[in-house]
Amino acid sequence: MRRIPRTIQLIVARYLRGLLRNRLDGQQLQAAVESALATLPIQEKLLVREGALRSETLNRQLAWAMAFVAGAVNAGGFLAVSHYTSHMTGVVSSMADELAAGDLTTALAALAMMLSFLGGAFVCTTLISFGQRHRMRSRYALTLALEAVLMLIFGFMGNRLQQEIQFTLPMTVMLLCFIMGLHNAVTSIISGAAVRTTHLTGTVTDIGIELSRLSYVNLHNRHGRERIVANRQKLTLLLLILASFLGGGVVGALGFRHIGFKVTVPLAGFLCFLAARPLLLELRLLLHRLKRQWAPSE
Repeated sequence: MRRIPRTIQLIVARYLRGLLRNRLDGQQLQAAVESALATLPIQEKLLVREGALRSETLNRQLAWAMAFVAGAVNAGGFLAVSHYTSHMTGVVSSMADELAAGDLTTALAALAMMLSFLGGAFVCTTLISFGQRHRMRSRYALTLALEAVLMLIFGFMGNRLQQEIQFTLPMTVMLLCFIMGLHNAVTSIISGAAVRTTHLTGTVTDIGIELSRLSYVNLHNRHGRERIVANRQKLTLLLLILASFLGGGVVGALGFRHIGFKVTVPLAGFLCFLAARPLLLELRLLLHRLKRQWAPSE
């Protein structure tokens, strides 16, 4: 392949420099980004702060939003594909039962579901690790954007994918398992495992623990004995997850009965809404770097 002549390279570079100077020095595009950010009722750090750096408020906002989506996908998905696609405990138990009964075909189907869920978590973590290495503020938002794209594929192509059978399973089942694996992983990583939204066994267990501590009567406090005290903030978070998952499940089930596979389309839009602020912030930083790179030398 012939190299581009130096003269043409200079002309193109000069054109791009002038274009960026005219567009970006006036900060028109950045002003548009700032305006869009100002209209979003989402905290800037919702998908940026990690683990111990997150406040209880951020975790609560993340919990209700992600639990609502998980509940809607899980309940609506069950009506769509006749499988709960986030319950890996049940999937693995089913695989064990089928292996014991000698039904290798059904056991293979359960294995495919588990591997799809695992694949979603694997891809999610890989994307986040890549973003972390490259110091991308939008690394969690990009993962949600990918989840939104997969939900759109399910919504618009669900009927067709339902006819594609792999390992005795429709492709829709494996796609939803992949989505749920991705969904649970991004929530778990960003919250430092404080929030898990695709299954409720641990959540309900922890609610029982905290309710027991809350109702325990400390009649005497002799000899400096430690008082039994409930973690009220944790209990509030757990109850919020449970209520949001339940509410999302009702919405997902009703939505599927009325609009079918396309019930995931508004859910995808909601995820894009959550991801919008970090993505716009990343765009603003990119524009700033481009301005510095193409700014005319003094």
